Amino acid sequence: MPLLYLAFLLVPLIEIYVLIQVGSVIGALPTVILVVLTAVIGVTLLRRQGLRTWMRAQEQLARGMMPAAELLEGMMLMLAGAFLLTPGFVTDTLGFLLLVPAVRRLLIQRMMTSGRWQTGAGSFRDDAGTPPFTGGGQGRVIEGEFSRCDDDRQADDAARRHDGD
Repeated sequence: MPLLYLAFLLVPLIEIYVLIQVGSVIGALPTVILVVLTAVIGVTLLRRQGLRTWMRAQEQLARGMMPAAELLEGMMLMLAGAFLLTPGFVTDTLGFLLLVPAVRRLLIQRMMTSGRWQTGAGSFRDDAGTPPFTGGGQGRVIEGEFSRCDDDRQADDAARRHDGD
């Protein structure tokens, strides 16, 4: 926890220092334009990659598998988004690094092999071994009856019919 507090203290100080240094070389207006431009480009890339990650996670769930890598990738993309929306060049650099798929894969691989992140059994399956959430008519069928009751009288009639069975 002290590391987090230190980061919240040091990151803005480092960003301010770098912004001042860059601004003194290229000017204040170009510095501001560059910071805004990197945020816009980063968010555009983030949206595309986030959508792809979401689709891969949905495919894994449809197969009955736990999308552990996709969930970690989604976390990293959220972190990348936070970095990219934070004004500054240091955080933009970190955000853009997290947008590189090879960097994300390397970090995910290290996270999963470290033993600190566990995915459980690795799949969602029912007792019969079929994956749920497939939407393709697979799995167990639960039969039942349905009736719509638009007013209290119809609800009473339905209850009496049910009691008479």
